[in-house]
Amino acid sequence: MINRIVKMEFDPEKVNQFRELFAQQQHLIRNFPGCLHLELWEHEASGNIWFTFSQWTSEEALENYRHSDLFRQTWAATKVLFNAKPAAWTVKKQVSL
Repeated sequence: MINRIVKMEFDPEKVNQFRELFAQQQHLIRNFPGCLHLELWEHEASGNIWFTFSQWTSEEALENYRHSDLFRQTWAATKVLFNAKPAAWTVKKQVSL
């Protein structure tokens, strides 16, 4: 299993558009083959920085999603709302207490 964290910074005036888009797409993403878990996190102090946290069965499952029509359509609608370049990390849990 792998974990994926994506940091996104939005134009403050476009945050609500992102929230609406995520609400529309979240169940499709969560139910994509290989997706085990999906969360949306807000950096409350900024109001315009958001993170997605997702868990996938494997790198292959994540790559299948990243090459899917669902991802292409969702990402195209999302990236026009950014005011900074997004950052993404694929990480593995080492310790859980």
